[in-house]
Amino acid sequence: MANDTNYNSNTAKFEYNTESMNKAREILSQVYQSLQEKGYNPNTQLIGYLLSGDPTYITNYNNARSLIRKIERDELLEEILNVYLDILKL
Repeated sequence: MANDTNYNSNTAKFEYNTESMNKAREILSQVYQSLQEKGYNPNTQLIGYLLSGDPTYITNYNNARSLIRKIERDELLEEILNVYLDILKL
């Protein structure tokens, strides 16, 4: 890879938007609750959605599928990671 002229050794910077993270948290909470109420395992359903981008992993119940599509998957992942790291106190 050292000979690859397209290789960029600089680290990319990802900007954090507090407003969108709060929205992501709220939507994740609502979708999680809707999946749980319908008898699905929210963790596996959300993982399926986040990995594939296929919204059919999310129920239509309580408009959850529409809600989750209002937030980009990378924003959802960022919010999940932020909460996880906060719990670990990292």
